[in-house]
Amino acid sequence: MNVISEPIVRKKLSDEVFARLKQMIETGELKAGDEMPSERELMERYGVGRPAIREAMQALAGKGLVEISQGERAKVLRITAESIIRQVDLPAKLMLSGSSDSLEHLKNARIFFERGMVREAAAKAAPTHISELRALLDKQKQSLGDADAFIDADMEFHQCIALISGNPIFAAVSGAMLGWLKSYHTEMLIWTGRENFTLSEHEEIIRAIESRDADRAEQAMVKHLERSRALYALKGQK
Repeated sequence: MNVISEPIVRKKLSDEVFARLKQMIETGELKAGDEMPSERELMERYGVGRPAIREAMQALAGKGLVEISQGERAKVLRITAESIIRQVDLPAKLMLSGSSDSLEHLKNARIFFERGMVREAAAKAAPTHISELRALLDKQKQSLGDADAFIDADMEFHQCIALISGNPIFAAVSGAMLGWLKSYHTEMLIWTGRENFTLSEHEEIIRAIESRDADRAEQAMVKHLERSRALYALKGQK
């Protein structure tokens, strides 16, 4: 069918409201932290009912543009690398849960990513960063026997390495991948005593970063992640 002769489909009222509100945010008429106009004000301004306004607001929230709190006006969110990456959390988890191949791809992507992050850390780490990494290693040692606490400290350790880069996109990607993998972390870590391997490997990584040896840091990270990748599995695959 010729595009010119295709019938014009009328948009839903909520879609029209969404488009206008989104434009207000994009043009800066509404800035991060600003309250959105009240439902009543928007109803009067656009001549639509409450359902269209609420549906449009929910769509804005789903896009990460506004935050809706019970009993308060919606507020415009500050767009950050973290808030953008967070939008794909649910689709990513659904993709991973349905395919062992997807989980393996994520493990591979994590290794590729973290070998670059640890090289950045070796080049940029200040004494305060080394102190933070050692504090997290101590925290992990104190968590022995508590699987959840140990894994949380492990995630903090790797996130700290990404933060050393000073790049918020790196930090956001790191946090997302760690969060997605956490759902598939098996308790083999605690059952088999492999936590001691993790602690010694983290110590080796810290020493390499502290000595600013990027090659050694990368080798230590790859060895650590290749050894521990078996600890992430879909349910029933241990």
